[in-house]
Amino acid sequence: MASHPGVEMSAKRVEDPPALIERALAACSEHHGSECVAGLRALLEWRLALDDPGCGRALRRTVTLAELRIDPPSLAASATALRSEPEPGAEATPPPEGLDGALWSEAESLREGVERLAAIQWNALDEESAESLRRMFVAMAADVRVVLITLSDRLEVIRDLRTLDDADARRRIATETREVFAPLANRLGIWQLKWELEDLAMRELDPEQYRDITTKLSTKRAERQRVVDGVIETLERELAEAELDAEVNGRPKHIYSIVKKMRRKGVGFEDIFDVTAVRVIVDGEGKVGKRDCYAALGLVHGLWNPIASEFDDYIARPKDNGYQSLHTAVVGPGGEPLEIQIRTRQMHLFAEYGVAAHWAYKEGKRGAKQMERFNLLRQLVDWQKQLVDPKELAEALKTDLFEDQVHVFTPNGDVIDLPEGATPLDFAYRIHTMVGHRCRGARVNGIMVPLTHQLRTGDRVEILTKKQPEPSRDWLSPHLGYLHTSSAKQKIRQWFRKQDRGQAVVSGREALKRELARVGVSLSTLDAAHIDELAWSHDYKTGDDLLAAIGFGDLGCQKLAILLLERERPNLEPEPEPIIEAPSKGKGEEPKAAGVTIGGVGEILSVPARCCSPVPGDDVIGWVSRGRGIIIHRRDCPNVTHNQEPERLIEIDWGRKVRHRYPVKLSLEVLDQPGVLRDIADLVSNMGINMRATHSSRSRKRPGTQTITLELEVDRAEQVVQALGRLEGLPVVISARRVAG
Repeated sequence: MASHPGVEMSAKRVEDPPALIERALAACSEHHGSECVAGLRALLEWRLALDDPGCGRALRRTVTLAELRIDPPSLAASATALRSEPEPGAEATPPPEGLDGALWSEAESLREGVERLAAIQWNALDEESAESLRRMFVAMAADVRVVLITLSDRLEVIRDLRTLDDADARRRIATETREVFAPLANRLGIWQLKWELEDLAMRELDPEQYRDITTKLSTKRAERQRVVDGVIETLERELAEAELDAEVNGRPKHIYSIVKKMRRKGVGFEDIFDVTAVRVIVDGEGKVGKRDCYAALGLVHGLWNPIASEFDDYIARPKDNGYQSLHTAVVGPGGEPLEIQIRTRQMHLFAEYGVAAHWAYKEGKRGAKQMERFNLLRQLVDWQKQLVDPKELAEALKTDLFEDQVHVFTPNGDVIDLPEGATPLDFAYRIHTMVGHRCRGARVNGIMVPLTHQLRTGDRVEILTKKQPEPSRDWLSPHLGYLHTSSAKQKIRQWFRKQDRGQAVVSGREALKRELARVGVSLSTLDAAHIDELAWSHDYKTGDDLLAAIGFGDLGCQKLAILLLERERPNLEPEPEPIIEAPSKGKGEEPKAAGVTIGGVGEILSVPARCCSPVPGDDVIGWVSRGRGIIIHRRDCPNVTHNQEPERLIEIDWGRKVRHRYPVKLSLEVLDQPGVLRDIADLVSNMGINMRATHSSRSRKRPGTQTITLELEVDRAEQVVQALGRLEGLPVVISARRVAG
């Protein structure tokens, strides 16, 4: 395999078949006996004799797998898989005689699995390809070796990408590789495959940046190598003096990882100093090896000043897939940061080869049995049982499997891997379904946080639970940000689907009623006609079908609340009652001009009424004032419905481009304790919403609580729903609702 990104792998491969066979046999002989080597030779020479167009690819694929130290049945399957069909009338060439019966039977089973996966028509990661991915994961959950062979085959496909004349085909293959195969290799821990899949995909999809980084790496390679060589020499000398047997080497970072780091930090290549890492591999194993790793760490920190924020101990707390190593960064020679990794040889083997490393010590089914320890494979089994809808599967893959990961700790120090953007509630459901269902709050690093808090690598998470399971439908709303992982959402949906339909309709109606009351929408929208109308617009046959979907957790009522807030046609006809009073002017500061149109004409002078505080998306009507332009009222405002001068009411709607913010009032019932207002203000500020004013008063009816009124400035109805949901997610907030005026 290539040793440096952008160099060997870019060269045209000219190895002849006999040389490839010898490479595969040499790699095989390092880890398997002479009988295995002889059997593999017979199979590879048999494949070569078939004069099959796919022979070269099969030989190269088998070399890669042999270098990954895979077991004999997998090597045999790779050697024989994906053969061309014989010509009509021609007899199929039988495999060589004398092969071990049990091994051959296992190899044939793996070969069939590989060929089933090869028949998949891949596209980008979307709903259309979700069923193809399901087939891959069913095979993977049954025997991960099938997918290891498939990944090695994909590597050969993309290595040969430049031989294709069809630019669209090249781009499709590169996109599939980047979106499906490289992330899969990453989650299986096979670094040797991951980096080359990523870099070769990038070379096709972003050739200019690929060439730019490759050139810059080459330009300063000699200078960097001198620094690294000096560090290696120093470490080897100091380790020898400390009587620590270890190997020290440098490892260049691959191109795609450098680009990702540049994007993540928002810097250029010149600001990425640790493009080369130094690795210390100690000879000891078990307790002795771990002891030597920490001794080497102390020696490193004695030579160069450590950067405290860049230390990770994955030996004491292994990653979710079993990865172990010490990661540290120091201020190296010249004052530039230098990354150093320290591990035992067995840890190194696992770090490089991931799941494939099990076959370096275990063979055959015993190795496959070891795969049960991988949380990833357990997830795949759960997914293929639970995720029936292709949309749900595609979403689950994009979030739970293929996104970058954060590594957080349980109170006992166990490491849990979650996708970036995961919350304490995602963490709770990853621990156990019932922990999630019973979750009532969370502490991160000893501090109470809302359930919408996004976790970061290194966080220590503690989940607070109640006695009875009581998941909330609000948790399923994407607008509120409680959950990021699809697996957690699916567990909640399953909980609600256990209800009978009648109960689901009742629960759905109550949930929608509560949400509409909370956001200040008239409850009259819940009459049968409006519910049926909502149902039809969401592809449900009846209103009860829509309410049952809410009750089962398949449809979020927050989505409906936003839709009702944004409706442009009237919810109610104005009531023909006598006038009580005209809309009042109000006191204090003049509201800012609003963007509405009348009869399609924009740029009309208008201001929002203080009595009902309309926001863009509310169903509104205009009042023609004397000298102040159009006063915008919500259509259900009492000052409009009791109007005695209907000739001064005018139909208006919100302009297409709303450039102004509008005031809205929220009433919160909160615990009366220090720091409440600070927590609320921080949350509102982080949402990008301006808080114009606050007012608080202690409650006489409920001792220990207070009521806080917030006056916010929003520019769309969705912000109202999001703010209410996230405020209610704060541990100190008992309830939140929108109020008029």
